[in-house]
Amino acid sequence: MAKQTIHTDDAPKAIGIYSQAVRAGDTVYISGQIPLDPASGELVAGDIEAEIRRAFDNLAAIARAAGGSLADAVKVTVFLTDLAHFAKVNEVMAQYVPQPWPARAAVGVSQLPKGARVEVECILHLAR
Repeated sequence: MAKQTIHTDDAPKAIGIYSQAVRAGDTVYISGQIPLDPASGELVAGDIEAEIRRAFDNLAAIARAAGGSLADAVKVTVFLTDLAHFAKVNEVMAQYVPQPWPARAAVGVSQLPKGARVEVECILHLAR
């Protein structure tokens, strides 16, 4: 099965040796997105909700570039430096990802790249 890398200028450039996403068959693996502004490459200013929204905006842009949307998500993983923000993740995610809900995990971590407080990755299933 051939792998296809996915890239869009509507999401931040990779800050390491990885692709924004990789498609293998009907599956798209979207790399973890922190709340970087695609234009500036800097963390968005604001509260935790602004950070969560930017992370989901970035995921949505990559999903579109892959030919899908977050409605195609089958697995979402959320990394938080403070699990007290979990309820806000639920609130924001519900505005980006429709039912039926994908499988999901939330993981508390001590640090994230660039000092972000949230990172979100997901897996999409796209029917051919």
